[in-house]
Amino acid sequence: MSAGHIPVLLDTALACLDPVDGEIIVDATFGAGGYSSALLDAASCRVVALDRDPVAVREGRRLAHHYGGRLTVVERRFSELDALVRNEVGGPVDGAVFDLGVSSTQIDDAGRGFSFRLDGPLDMRMGATGATAADAVNTLDEDGLHRIISEFGEERRARAVARAIVRARAVSPITRTGELADIVRRTVRQSPGGIDPATRTFQGLRIWVNQELHEIERGLMAAEAVLRDGGRLVVVAFHSLEDRIVKRFLRQRSGRDARPGRHQPPAGETPEPTFRLVTTRAVRPAAVETRTNPRARSARLRHAVRTSAPCWGMAA
Repeated sequence: MSAGHIPVLLDTALACLDPVDGEIIVDATFGAGGYSSALLDAASCRVVALDRDPVAVREGRRLAHHYGGRLTVVERRFSELDALVRNEVGGPVDGAVFDLGVSSTQIDDAGRGFSFRLDGPLDMRMGATGATAADAVNTLDEDGLHRIISEFGEERRARAVARAIVRARAVSPITRTGELADIVRRTVRQSPGGIDPATRTFQGLRIWVNQELHEIERGLMAAEAVLRDGGRLVVVAFHSLEDRIVKRFLRQRSGRDARPGRHQPPAGETPEPTFRLVTTRAVRPAAVETRTNPRARSARLRHAVRTSAPCWGMAA
């Protein structure tokens, strides 16, 4: 595990997953390996881990040697989780854990372009392919930037930020995180004791670059498909957009939400609940954890158990 990374709500997640010898558990967000290592140390189980970040996968494969074949780390997205399990396991699994969002190891590497405090190339890709944040800020029109910053960043002054970006790039392309952060800070006033004004804009661009919300939805549906009857699902989210998706998914799949959703079966069908909620409210970290690990402040953990009902299926 990376020395700079502290897994959030680790003890709670481990208690929810409750691994026993011989079980197979999926770590859908390997990161620095904190959850995987804890699971493997707690029982003689097997962990199949995935991460879209090739750096994390490379480090994970080094860690795998320590566990004598009980850890498999593969470069995959959430949306590929079910295919990965079919290939690596060939049958249902006993548990799955998701630790959503960007990892502290990614933020702390200036070269990855996630940090507004460290100057680096304006990248923000968790994987190795696709459009970068620089592509977005230099090619999208004002309306497109406004939508990303407002919808995904929840920035109230999104229109002003988008307009400032368009003005700045007319002079020269925006290629560095420091440049973008300065543009936002000149546009959004910091309130006393508040977060850095660039926080929400960077969040919005990161989510857009990595299609994070779509991937969460697909990952949860994939977990539904691969968990056995009695399989445990644990999801740790760090902001309202992530947690809203998880909460809505589990309420629908547990039969607690009658409102139609994008991934509901066709009208007229009443599917059996595929999950039983263990916690109806999100679990928050204790004060002692937030003091020692500030990243934990916004964390919310949700826990559910798979029923024997047929999977609702993967939506298009």
